[in-house]
Amino acid sequence: MNQAVHFELWIAFWVLVIGVLALDLLVFNRKAHAITTREALIWTLVWVTIGLLFGVGIYFLLGTEPALQYLAGYLVEKSLSVDNLFVFLLIFKFFAVDEKYQHRVLFWGVLGAIVLRFVMIFAGVALVRQFHWILYIFGAFLVLTGVKLFFKKDEEEDPTQNPAVRVIKKFLPFTHDYHEQRFFVRVDGKRLATPLLLVLVTVEFSDVVFALDSIPAMFGITQDPFIILTSNIFAIMGLRSMFFLLYRMMGRFHYLQPGLAMVLTFIGVKMCIAKWVHIGTGLSLAVVGGVLLLAVLASLLRKPGSGGDAG
Repeated sequence: MNQAVHFELWIAFWVLVIGVLALDLLVFNRKAHAITTREALIWTLVWVTIGLLFGVGIYFLLGTEPALQYLAGYLVEKSLSVDNLFVFLLIFKFFAVDEKYQHRVLFWGVLGAIVLRFVMIFAGVALVRQFHWILYIFGAFLVLTGVKLFFKKDEEEDPTQNPAVRVIKKFLPFTHDYHEQRFFVRVDGKRLATPLLLVLVTVEFSDVVFALDSIPAMFGITQDPFIILTSNIFAIMGLRSMFFLLYRMMGRFHYLQPGLAMVLTFIGVKMCIAKWVHIGTGLSLAVVGGVLLLAVLASLLRKPGSGGDAG
């Protein structure tokens, strides 16, 4: 692989990410407001287009196999991200966050996710290179996660009971009321955290839990840190706009959970048998894409109210 070309792609990646994030925060969403469906659709298309065009760049500069790996990773991460949107919806409902402040929470949540993914991915790459057998552990973990997800029932949990929230509440004094989109305020000379900070911490914690599934799944596709990180980051970058786009449709994705369960199980099995049976990236992409497409189509074609509501 041409290291100079690889370096150029790294530069292009960070310029794109930082540039579009700066436009998002400092220009288009400088003032807090409720995101409209039209606005969410535009930003979703922007991020999907950027992600796919970056994949085209990988194809021309690095070749077919890296491009297919990127596309497969992007598809897996994007589909798993949609499942995580249900968690965000629960968090916002539980904390009664005004719609016009939800975008700000998700923006900073994504920034935190980028840092965490960077650390977790490169740590994972280092572990795999030092202890190759850890891939079998990742594979077994994904199989168990997939089976568990397949039989998981929809249960609403109390977001305030996660460890990160309990810890931060012990060390920081909080106000009882929201103060617009601010995470900290000064009251009677004292610096206090607002409930919006708790929401942000809860979102970040849920992303860490989510990454424990998604990152091992990426190692089932490739061990190239560049492909893993770029496909991962581009997939989650559009998560905020996709949340607002699918906000009123989330309850219709009844079969997404079993579809994701099958995807995780397939990738886990692929990792476990890789020493004896080679499953190419093209076939993996076809299986993952086919399963997810069938899950989405089955969900959209299902008649409202049949078999009870999910989500």
